[in-house]
Amino acid sequence: MFTKLSYFAEIVEQQSLNRAARRLNVSQPALSRHLRALEDEVGLKLFDRIGKRLHMTPAGDMLYRFALEERRLERRYRQAFSEWGASGRSTLTVGASLTTLQATLPDLIAAFTAAEPDTDITAVTGKTHEIVAMVKERKVDVGLIAARIEEPTIVCVPLFDDHLSLVVPRHHPLARKTTLRLDDVRGLPMILFSKGTWFRSLTDEWFERYGIDPLVKMEIDSFEAILRLLDSCRAVTLLPKSYLRPIVLEDNGLIRLDLEELKQTVRTTSLIRPEGRNVKETAERFITLARQQFADHSRT
Repeated sequence: MFTKLSYFAEIVEQQSLNRAARRLNVSQPALSRHLRALEDEVGLKLFDRIGKRLHMTPAGDMLYRFALEERRLERRYRQAFSEWGASGRSTLTVGASLTTLQATLPDLIAAFTAAEPDTDITAVTGKTHEIVAMVKERKVDVGLIAARIEEPTIVCVPLFDDHLSLVVPRHHPLARKTTLRLDDVRGLPMILFSKGTWFRSLTDEWFERYGIDPLVKMEIDSFEAILRLLDSCRAVTLLPKSYLRPIVLEDNGLIRLDLEELKQTVRTTSLIRPEGRNVKETAERFITLARQQFADHSRT
């Protein structure tokens, strides 16, 4: 891995191509070609020959400092991998869109960590198209997105279908209604998720479809913050049903209301991974656990 500058450093330290070649177990002509190629690459002469000895030029002295730095980096990388192998720990990097990071990923990470405590998990976030790109480029091992995609280099594993739900404070007038109609939503003060995500786009499409002009009091990119503000702001919101677990609603003094028209806002949450056989085993196990966890998920 670290060859080019390590050869150069050996030449410097031996002050002789012959001695350096013997130490490196390569032929002297091959090492000479390597040195010429390196000088061509930097565009400067690296050695002056004085008698039988090689003496560094100022450019060679600068390059030698980089070679020493690379040597230290090599020792660090070997030590890091040695320690990692000895510990028996594995790693998993998960990319998640912002809404799935809040609604779905925490439960998955908790379940996977309980099942595999020796796995170190890293989570990164981005918009859906950014997560797809990360998976394609193998910058993450697996992606979690609120979409079902068809890409030639990606395997998409649907987990569950979700839809928007209306959330109101426990003491809101709508909480006392036995049957909720679309007209009950018109004109209500709302706190909505920030623009720029599939979730907000889905919300806006629903407003447009039914001719609803929402009275938007705030726009926030945190589900938790929205829920905490509803009661004090006397507002309502639309959030994914999957996020609205009973304990979340109870802790914030809220209730979820069913509205038939909202059940049409279906979106599939999926895991994605690179296509092919060279997929990290921990990613495969993570996907298997996720499929098991959501096998009985409601699809209403």
